[in-house]
Amino acid sequence: MAKSSADDAELRRACASAVAASGARGEEVAFSIRVAKGRGIFEKLGRLAKPRVLALTVKQSSRGEANKAFLRVLKYSSGAVLEPAKLYKLKHLTKVEVISNDPSGCTFVLGFDNLRSQSVAPPQWTMRNIDDRNRLLFCILNMCKEILSYLPKVVGIDIVELALWAKENTSTIDNQVNTQDGQETTVVTQTERKVTVTVENDLVSQAKEEEEDMEALLDTYVMGIGEADAFSERLKQELVALEAANVYQLLESEPIIEEVLQGLDSASAVVDDMDEWLRIFNLKLRHMREDIASIESRNNGLEMQSVNNKALMDELDKLIERLRIPQEFAASLTGGSFEESRMLKNVEACEWLTGAIRSLEVPNLDPCYVNMRAVREKKAELEKLKTTFVRRASEFLRNYFSSLVDFMISDKSYFSQRGQLKRPDHADLRYKCRTYARLLQHLKSLDKSCLGPLRKAYCHSLNLLLRREAREFANELRASTKAPKNPAVWLEGSNGSGHNGSSADTSTVSDAYSKMLTIFIPLLVDESSFFAHFMCFEVPALVPAGSPNVSKSKSGGNDADDDLGLMDPDGNDLKPDSTSAELGTLNEALQELLDGIQEDFYAVVDWAYKIDPLRCISMHGITERYLSGQKADAAGFVRKLLDDLESRISAQFSRFIDEACHQIERNERNVRQTGILAYIPRFAVLASRMEQYIQGQSRDLIDKAYTKLVSTMFATLEKIAQSDPKTADIVLIENYAAFQNSLYDLANVVPTLAKFYHQASESYELACTRHISSLIYLQFERLFQFNRKVEELTYTIAAEEIPFQLGLSKTDLRRVLKSSLSGIDKSIGAMYRRLQKTLTSDELFPSLWDKCKKEFLDKYESFVQMVTRIYANEPIMSVAEMKDILATF
Repeated sequence: MAKSSADDAELRRACASAVAASGARGEEVAFSIRVAKGRGIFEKLGRLAKPRVLALTVKQSSRGEANKAFLRVLKYSSGAVLEPAKLYKLKHLTKVEVISNDPSGCTFVLGFDNLRSQSVAPPQWTMRNIDDRNRLLFCILNMCKEILSYLPKVVGIDIVELALWAKENTSTIDNQVNTQDGQETTVVTQTERKVTVTVENDLVSQAKEEEEDMEALLDTYVMGIGEADAFSERLKQELVALEAANVYQLLESEPIIEEVLQGLDSASAVVDDMDEWLRIFNLKLRHMREDIASIESRNNGLEMQSVNNKALMDELDKLIERLRIPQEFAASLTGGSFEESRMLKNVEACEWLTGAIRSLEVPNLDPCYVNMRAVREKKAELEKLKTTFVRRASEFLRNYFSSLVDFMISDKSYFSQRGQLKRPDHADLRYKCRTYARLLQHLKSLDKSCLGPLRKAYCHSLNLLLRREAREFANELRASTKAPKNPAVWLEGSNGSGHNGSSADTSTVSDAYSKMLTIFIPLLVDESSFFAHFMCFEVPALVPAGSPNVSKSKSGGNDADDDLGLMDPDGNDLKPDSTSAELGTLNEALQELLDGIQEDFYAVVDWAYKIDPLRCISMHGITERYLSGQKADAAGFVRKLLDDLESRISAQFSRFIDEACHQIERNERNVRQTGILAYIPRFAVLASRMEQYIQGQSRDLIDKAYTKLVSTMFATLEKIAQSDPKTADIVLIENYAAFQNSLYDLANVVPTLAKFYHQASESYELACTRHISSLIYLQFERLFQFNRKVEELTYTIAAEEIPFQLGLSKTDLRRVLKSSLSGIDKSIGAMYRRLQKTLTSDELFPSLWDKCKKEFLDKYESFVQMVTRIYANEPIMSVAEMKDILATF
């Protein structure tokens, strides 16, 4: 017989682990066994039963309470690990029913009285055999009796048979104890034996009670065995006697019944009278209730009317308070002064007016009040107050701006004077204007259209002041700057005396321009920023954070002067959010504010150009540095001014380059020129000075000038050389060599000049090659002409046939060798003297003579190879001998 799963210790440990993992504390597994779960109908449909494990657990109580027993259903997860599925409390177990449809008797149902859905059939549990079923049911009954002190109803199984099975198959719970020698012993506790006997006795007592009842009934009849007919007949007689006794009893009780019926009739009459009285009372009570409800309804209406009237009075009081205009505010708005001492009261009046107008608008006022005549009349009165105040304030501010600037213009101490450069100081101007900053904020909230004329008036007045300051400063700056009286002259003249323009120091010119920008660019940016904030433009900050050029105002004020601390009428800081339309309006206003001041900057640029055109390079770099610092701000006019200055400086420098190119081109029309042209060394001096002046990102400007100048120089040089073909190569050689020598150092650091340096080097090599070849052919024409004819024939006929051609025979070869190589020393000497005579620069002769010897030796070596290949065994001077002869020169 297979071992039962109830004795599987490994299964019990797995159940204990699953119960502990579910969070249950203090529960001990008393019994566990494998079962199959089904519902009857599923088996009929062909579905398989699900394997499950039933575990009986006991939870020990720590506070003297009764222990608790549970029936846990565990299922296998995907990893073959037990996990809790359902939990039943044994105190709710009411019935244990063995299914009669199962012939094996191994399927049973456990009925609980607390199931949520009684309409769903409880699950059926199927055991492997009858012994496993009896062990589980016996254990359940045992726990119910011991812990819960009651037994559930048992259906479908003979109690006596279960008791007898329990008595025969009582299995003790073995506690495995390891002895010192490693053997296991079985210990049976006395308590467990006692519990088993108790349950058996209870099961047997139920059967015995039924037998005793049957014996008591049979003992009333003393009959022998086989007298069943007599027993049946006796029962029939007793039944007839019993029925007759019942009929007799009914007949004897008739008078009593009549008395009862009479009592019922009288009671019915009394009940009818009572019902009539109750109906009358009910009608009266209904009328009374209706009267009470009517009274309560009227009282509630009066109470509601009283509450509503009180609330209406409160609302009307609030509305009247809103509509009331304080006398002090009305006086300030209609006829008050705008002096500085009165500005606080004017601002308070503006704040009240703004709040009063907003309080009568729909978001702040109930829509039902909008069409009231009193509200409409009060709104019209407030609008009239607003119009009057805006007109008075705008007129005052226009006159105030004009008078303030006129006062400053009339005082000459504000401007630069002879011998004294005066830095513009607008600190006092801004302080006085800042007094009315809050007023402008409220004017904007009251009537935004009034800001346009005010902005124009401010721009017109301040523009006069700025132009006067710039003009006086620029005039005194030019007058106080020490500069050469004679302007620099570059690339002009016919000799080396043209360096006079580069000897004088003209750095004061670019310093004067830098001072002009240093003083006025921060001033213009500060004025633009102050104007944008003062005139209530909702734009981001005009001065970029961290800008090295404009981070601190140099107009005499401190860093906090331009921080107006402006707030809107509601008390919130103004946000720097703005639209492109607002920026466009601001830039138009700045154009009006600063227009005309650029003429004084142009005058300084033109003045510096006349003194030293090369200072345009320094001024260009200075302008670019300031322009890069202005890219992040919104002061569009300042950026435009710097852009225009940069364009004007570039145009002036381009004009200087064009004039220099024109001076170079005039050399082409001069009389025949030899030697090094004057503009070659002068350009080197010019380039050195330009590199000294370069600043910032002016590299592109200089590179373009280099390209234009050098291109013109090379083109003019080629034209001058072509005017006399006899000396063309000599002119090119000497001038290209002079260009390379004078620009060697600069070409190493300036990429553009390096490009032209390589171009001059290539042209120099080509001119040297042409001139040397002409000298060689002039002296040894027959020798190398004979070589050329032979080389040309090698492409058309075989080499061995060439000596038989007309004019190319061996005899002709001997004649050519005799005429060309006899007196070779004299011929080479003549070539040496001719080359020396044609050059005007002795420095170039050694290198050219070396090139000439190398070229002649290469050609002669080629001639010797041809003779050896075509005219075998013909005697000819070897290449080594020719090299020795050349080495003597």
